[in-house]
Amino acid sequence: MESEIVATTPPAEFASSHFAEIGKQGLMAMANKDIEAFVENYAEDIVYLWNSGDSVAGKQAIKGYWKDRMDNVIEKFNYDNDIWLAIKINQSQRGPDVPGVWLLGWFRATITYKGGKTITQWIHTDFHFDSQEKIDRVIMYLDRAPINAALAGK
Repeated sequence: MESEIVATTPPAEFASSHFAEIGKQGLMAMANKDIEAFVENYAEDIVYLWNSGDSVAGKQAIKGYWKDRMDNVIEKFNYDNDIWLAIKINQSQRGPDVPGVWLLGWFRATITYKGGKTITQWIHTDFHFDSQEKIDRVIMYLDRAPINAALAGK
């Protein structure tokens, strides 16, 4: 009896490095405080979430949030040791892994606040791209404790 080989689509696979370039450009724009370039690849209906449960919805609201943050809170933002991995989810495993292209990014951020305090921490960010290759979801994982302490002047 011959066994039949059936071609199946894997649940996930690597995606084009083109998506990593989009992530790198956005991070560089943030470091340069160029918020227009930072949100350039965002969909109008984007949702930006933090691991703390906070969120901002809509491209213009996110643009306003980061512009205010860069103008009034953050003096300087630098990053290094960035790592990028683009994957395409073909079928959801158990959720919330929405099908489509996801870009996973890790980097070490050094942030100096207007009050003079500087912190360094690793940040992980997940980006989901819609069918037009616009970012429609961002999930940022970071530690709020050192940020809150720096802003409190501790």
